[in-house]
Amino acid sequence: MPRIFLLLVVAALWEGLSLPALVLLIGLTSWFGTSRLVRAEVLSLRERDHVAAVRALGAGPARVIFRHVLPNAAAPIIVSAALGIGNVLLLEAALSFLGIGVASPTPSWGNMIADGAPYLASAPWTTLFPGLAIALVVMALNAVGDALRDALDPRQVEREERGRTT
Repeated sequence: MPRIFLLLVVAALWEGLSLPALVLLIGLTSWFGTSRLVRAEVLSLRERDHVAAVRALGAGPARVIFRHVLPNAAAPIIVSAALGIGNVLLLEAALSFLGIGVASPTPSWGNMIADGAPYLASAPWTTLFPGLAIALVVMALNAVGDALRDALDPRQVEREERGRTT
């Protein structure tokens, strides 16, 4: 089920959605993709040779998890979180623009765009600047996520070293 649809249904059923409730609702629906990523990464890591070697040397499950699996799974989690912040920002702006997100006196880029929409022909800057702010922040967060992926991906380092030796 698409997250936006779920949020629309909950917001429509729960009139007067407060800001803390909206944050909680977005947070509770934001972890699904990251949880699938973490599960896939952990399942992949537990089958690697270094984990099998540590198990063969007699390490307990807690040591294998905390010393060998979680540190290697941290990079995809951090990258997913960095990319997810932009998605959450866009989701909140969309909900606020539709009038079911943050209540109107509280500032939100979605509210600013919705408030300036009637004046689009006479004062386009009322919607242009909040829209540009959203776009710039989301692009910056995606750039940070890409940079983190490049910096934290151990396979990328191996590929670069192989490229230099060949």
